[in-house]
Amino acid sequence: MNRWGLSMGVSPREPLSNVPELARAAEKYGFEALWYIDFQLGMKDVYAAMYLAAGATENMHIGSAVTNLVTRHPTVTANATIALDELTNGKAMLGLGAGWSAVLGAGGQPSKLGELRQSIDEFHQLFSGEEVELYGTKVKMAAAQRQVPIYMAVSQPGMLRLAGEKCDGAILMGAADPEFCQWQLDYIYEGLEKAGRDRSELVIDLVVTMSVAEEAQALTDVRAWATSQAATFDVWKHMPPALERFRPEFAAANSGYHLVEHLSLHAGHKQVVSDEFVKSVALAGPLDHCVTRLRELAALDIDRISFALLSGGRLRRMEQIGNEVIPAVVGAAREQH
Repeated sequence: MNRWGLSMGVSPREPLSNVPELARAAEKYGFEALWYIDFQLGMKDVYAAMYLAAGATENMHIGSAVTNLVTRHPTVTANATIALDELTNGKAMLGLGAGWSAVLGAGGQPSKLGELRQSIDEFHQLFSGEEVELYGTKVKMAAAQRQVPIYMAVSQPGMLRLAGEKCDGAILMGAADPEFCQWQLDYIYEGLEKAGRDRSELVIDLVVTMSVAEEAQALTDVRAWATSQAATFDVWKHMPPALERFRPEFAAANSGYHLVEHLSLHAGHKQVVSDEFVKSVALAGPLDHCVTRLRELAALDIDRISFALLSGGRLRRMEQIGNEVIPAVVGAAREQH
C-alpha cells in the first residue's frame, strides 16, 4: 500500500486564500487525494474550499468527506459535484455519510440506512444525465458527464456492508487500530459477497488522525478528535471487544461534546477521555512510534490511508508526513520484502 491522502476543513479563523497553498503543497508532497469536511456551522464552505483546491492542482482527486442528505438536496449536491469534476478534469469524489455534526447542529436527524441505500441509486441516476423519475417528478442533470465515484463514510456494520454492496469507495472511520479495522473490513467483505462484487470494485480509504511529537504534546493535539469519536461510539450496539472497556468514557464524551467546536484544538470537551483511549484510536507520539503503527495499518487490505490534517501548522505537519513519515513507512515495507 503506497497511496496517501489528506482530510481537512477550513477553520472559521482561517482565510480561504490559504486553501490553494495547502493544496499545491499536498500535490508536491505526493498525496493523491484531498477530502474536505462539510460542516456548515463549524467550518467554512466545503465547495468553496474544494473549488479553490481544484484550481490550484493538476492531478489531485478531491471530494467531500463527507456531505449528507439533510442539509443539501441531492440534486444540489450532484450539480455541485459535477462542477467539481469539471474543475478537477474528472477526478471528483462524492463522499456521503449519515450526517452528524452538520445535521444535528441544524436541528435535523441523521439519515437512516435505507435512505442512504436509496440515495446511492439516486445519485447514479442523476450522474447518468438522463431524465429520470425522482422526488415525485421528472428530473435531469443537464451538466452530467460521467458517473462520479460515490464513497460512503463507514464505521458500523450496516454502513460497512452497504459500502461493500453498492459504493465505489469506503471512507473507513473510527480508529487507527488494526484489530478494529479488520473487524470493519470483515463487514465490507460481507457486503461485497452479498452483491457478487469483486474486491477490486471498491477503494477502501482509511482515515487516521496523527500527531508526530513528544507524547504529551501529541496526545493534546489529537484529543479533541478522539473525544468526537468517543461521542459517536456511545450509541453503538456492537463494537470490537478491544473498545468495550471504554464504554463509560463514550457516555461522558457524548454528554460533554460541543458540536461547533468539533475537531478544534481549542475544544472545551477534549479532556473527558483517557490517555489510554486516545492512544487506541489515534497515532500520537514520536516518529518511530507512529511509523510502527502505520506499518501495521498499511499491511491491512486497504487501498489508501488519508491523514486528518490537524490545525496549527498544517504546512509543517504536511511536510513532516510527506518527507519523514511516509518514506519511513514505505521504506520499512520494502525492506520486509
